[in-house]
Amino acid sequence: MPKKTTFNVAVIGAGAIGHDHIRSFQQHPAARVLALAEVSPERGREAADAYNIPELVTDYRPLLTRKDIDVISIALPNYLHAPVALAALKAGKHVMVDKPMATNARDAAKLVTAAKQKKVLLMVGQNARFTPEVQTAKQLVTKGVLGEVYHAKTAWTRRAGIPRIGSWFTQTQFAGGGCTYDIGVHALDRCLFLMGEFEAASVSGQTFSKFGSRGLGDATWGKSEIDPNKPFDVDDLSMALIKLKSGRTVLLEASWAAHQPEADYNGTQLFGTDAGLLLPPLKLFRPGPNGYITEQVDVKADLVNKNRMVHFIDCLLGKAKPYVKPEESLGVQKILDAIYVSACTGREVRLK
Repeated sequence: MPKKTTFNVAVIGAGAIGHDHIRSFQQHPAARVLALAEVSPERGREAADAYNIPELVTDYRPLLTRKDIDVISIALPNYLHAPVALAALKAGKHVMVDKPMATNARDAAKLVTAAKQKKVLLMVGQNARFTPEVQTAKQLVTKGVLGEVYHAKTAWTRRAGIPRIGSWFTQTQFAGGGCTYDIGVHALDRCLFLMGEFEAASVSGQTFSKFGSRGLGDATWGKSEIDPNKPFDVDDLSMALIKLKSGRTVLLEASWAAHQPEADYNGTQLFGTDAGLLLPPLKLFRPGPNGYITEQVDVKADLVNKNRMVHFIDCLLGKAKPYVKPEESLGVQKILDAIYVSACTGREVRLK
């Protein structure tokens, strides 16, 4: 049987992330966004018209049985990621799911197993590791420029950036968590990717809800409905100390709202025995012949296409190897789980 040269995509969800999924897939000449599923007729029609999508439905389930659809791209609230992805995988579809992979590691593990059993591609949209700075930094780490990387600090913190209080983002039953799931996951994945290790031995974490619970720190992200009567019951700041199985450590910080000098900080710092690294912008810190050197690094993004959807199609075409492996995303999910357990119990969580 000849290899496929084109892939039909169905996007599920027409919120802000859904728009991004559609635009990103349409950048690849071998991808055709054939259908869009969205429970809100208004949101669905807006997106379908904007991107010339030929078919719009309110129920995604019939799409999973269609032989003419190869890829299911999931841009839904967090609590729907795992069940919809699992149904799509069991139907033999390739699946791109936005982060977080699930709202617990048990469900995430089911996705990894299903993808292996059906021999289909499963990828989590961890777009932070696709940036040119991260790709170049990965090359430096792999080449040994930093020596032994033994500690890292990684963060995504906002001064006032809660994604619309009263939307699904700020309700535990739909989001699973707050800033930790929304943006902390990006900082964590980026850091673990650079370190080349996703298995943690233990996690100590703490979460806070100091601004959103008072109706402060609201921003404009997302297209979902707002209900002013719904509670803000997720975290708007969190931190964690993660000890990896190798003995190396990671300090993670995330916030939607906090009194800090920057409106938005999103960076990672690696500490090595020969040099240190900080991004963005990408800089190296190391001893030189005439004193300590801070070196701005030229960015060369030649590892993988920075568009994660284009990369996904390239993988299906056999032109690239998956840059985000499901087992790595499962490791990230286990750490996210442990942060919340540790915050709830006040104790360090040891992972098996």
